[in-house]
Amino acid sequence: MSTSSTLSRAPAPSHDVTTSQTYDGTAPFPTDGRPAPVRKRGERLYVTVTALIVVLPFLALGLAAWLLWGRLIHSTDVLLALTLYVVTGLGVTVGFHRGLTHGGYRATRPVRIALAVAGSMSFQGDVIGWVATHRRHHAFTDRPGDPHSPYRYGTHLRGQLRGLAHSHVGWLFRNDPTSAERYAPDLLADRDIRAVSRAFPALCVLTLALPFALGWAIGGTWAHALTALLWAGLVRIALLHHVTWSVNSLCHVIGRRPFRTRRHDRATNLWPLALLSFGESWHNLHHADPTSARHGVDRGQIDPSAAAIRLLERLGWVHDVRWPTPDRVEARRT
Repeated sequence: MSTSSTLSRAPAPSHDVTTSQTYDGTAPFPTDGRPAPVRKRGERLYVTVTALIVVLPFLALGLAAWLLWGRLIHSTDVLLALTLYVVTGLGVTVGFHRGLTHGGYRATRPVRIALAVAGSMSFQGDVIGWVATHRRHHAFTDRPGDPHSPYRYGTHLRGQLRGLAHSHVGWLFRNDPTSAERYAPDLLADRDIRAVSRAFPALCVLTLALPFALGWAIGGTWAHALTALLWAGLVRIALLHHVTWSVNSLCHVIGRRPFRTRRHDRATNLWPLALLSFGESWHNLHHADPTSARHGVDRGQIDPSAAAIRLLERLGWVHDVRWPTPDRVEARRT
């Protein structure tokens, strides 16, 4: 999984495959020796906005701790936070990831749009940029060209620690845009998805305005509105961000690899994140079979995203679902 920038449709480096072919799997990613480009005013604005998105939720957590000192959190805040976490989280996992990025199923037009809107309300970037970045990640997994590999700085301890920081959040601040023209031309040609992508700033406002308005409507006071904004808005966004980023970082370093992946691809299964990530942390199977609509294929591997897709299929709202077959799964085991 990925978190993209709204500038990801700018022209991107070629990420030449020949560079990847010379990578030995342990050394820091090679560079072309050219100095880093100077950021233009718009790019500096992007970095500023990205920093605010990353930092503000942590400030919200500090404020939350202060509010809880000797006080109780409202039950409304918890219910709203849980509801919005599920809606926006499934928008990312079912909509952005398994549907739009990998084509694990085909959805009716209203469902396709609704999932794209829900995913956009996660504050993880516009839908086209998100998909383009994630497709690039799969094209160059843990090799030069991967936008957020934890192996960017090598496999020695210092490089690994630096790589984890990079893959978790540091990559968001690099001047390394992904070309949507190259990686997501199908979405650029989709009028509905283009409209959702353009609406991303408004959807960011909506994802914060909703808990504030509902807190006011249910509680009837400014205090209820503000605590709902805090917990069901900022804290909820922060948690989902870091769960998504943990799939980028931890799920390429820690965990089991029961399935074969491409050379240098170190995607892992990390069970503690399964519920919070809606099944996305069964990341090893996903990289072994990216179009599979189910990632948790073994006994006891909870996969809420697959359950949501199954429900949508039974309702007749999605079809041509690519469910894994036993033979297909066994063929990919190590």
